[in-house]
Amino acid sequence: MTRRYDQILVVDIECTCWERHTPPDQENEIIEIGLCMLKPATGERVEKRSLLVRPERSTVSDFCTSLTTLTQAQVERGMSFSEACLILEKQYRGRQRVWASYGDYDRQQFERQCAARGIQYPFSPSHLNIKTLFTLIRGMRHDLGMAQAMEQMQIPLEGRHHRGDDDAWNTAAMLHQLLTERKDLHL
Repeated sequence: MTRRYDQILVVDIECTCWERHTPPDQENEIIEIGLCMLKPATGERVEKRSLLVRPERSTVSDFCTSLTTLTQAQVERGMSFSEACLILEKQYRGRQRVWASYGDYDRQQFERQCAARGIQYPFSPSHLNIKTLFTLIRGMRHDLGMAQAMEQMQIPLEGRHHRGDDDAWNTAAMLHQLLTERKDLHL
């Protein structure tokens, strides 16, 4: 399979969550996949998209709705996780492209959920962890959350934090600036 480097697929997921502990009869599941295609050579963010995913083994808590604005009724109208994975693989060529997320949570959640459902992983092994990249390039001693990192980089947060499409869009802007900073270092 030919690897494609013309665009980076930036992903941000939102999952079912609870204020304290996960109830014994439920598990964290992806309920939104935010996508943004980034042209690394120019920094152009090509597309911003939200895929709502219907949970199979959990429900959206009040805490989750307050964090993400997503309700149980909204995600029930979403697609299945397997349909979302097919979109990532076919429409976005996820298995051929470098993909990125802010931190490892998104990658690990996809790996867990694909394994638990017997669904083929929709991404290539070429994953960029933007949180680690930010921490290394900025010479930090510890990592920061996405909103704090954007504030430090003086990138205005567009849209609503903790919505997948907005966070993917914002993370793509951060990734481009980090790639530009690294290039400017001439290392």
